[in-house]
Amino acid sequence: MAGKVYHSRVLLGRASARRILDGAFALARAQAMAPLTVVVLDGGGHPVAAEREDGCAPLRFPVASGKAFTALGNGAASGVIGARNAERPAFLASVAAASGGRSIPVAGGVLILDDDHCVIGAVGVSGASSTEDEKAAIAGIEAAGLVWGLEPE
Repeated sequence: MAGKVYHSRVLLGRASARRILDGAFALARAQAMAPLTVVVLDGGGHPVAAEREDGCAPLRFPVASGKAFTALGNGAASGVIGARNAERPAFLASVAAASGGRSIPVAGGVLILDDDHCVIGAVGVSGASSTEDEKAAIAGIEAAGLVWGLEPE
């Protein structure tokens, strides 16, 4: 397309997303976790950065992305969504259908918040245990100097 166009406001940039990846992988290596895949989504659910460590299975990418998308789409961490709805399988199935199969309501998807505690993105991690995945996501967000959230108080 020729000519000038307006730029979009970026709330979660590539440099921050790279720091999130690096921070998540640093924790994973320090704690000898299994190889991880980490996906950083912006507030609209689009990938800003993603990376798969050597040895991580290919299916880990859609799982990590789905965990981040679940958190983003529901306004709480993916593990919180799964736990809150453990007794509501029809609801979880409906959300999975509505999201085109992208919803993965298990721990590992963590929200990225701005200073007003509004959602600006999410991180999804897959490859280790769900608890370890969530810890790696939090470590990545902290490494980027950003605020993370599991659920509002």
